[in-house]
Amino acid sequence: MSSRQGGKLKPLKAPKKKQDDLDESDLAFKQKQKEEQAKLKSLKDQASKKGPLVGGGIKKSGKK
Repeated sequence: MSSRQGGKLKPLKAPKKKQDDLDESDLAFKQKQKEEQAKLKSLKDQASKKGPLVGGGIKKSGKK
């Protein structure tokens, strides 16, 4: 069996950053993401406490 060398070659993956390799901007970004997730979760909890919206959905006409 012969191997075929066709198509694009896959690019090499960059090594992942370790926790101690993060700089100040990365840490600030991660902190901001955590705050955003907490904010979204609290909003979801508030929205789920309320009941379903009344009067929403598909409206049917009177014609047949």
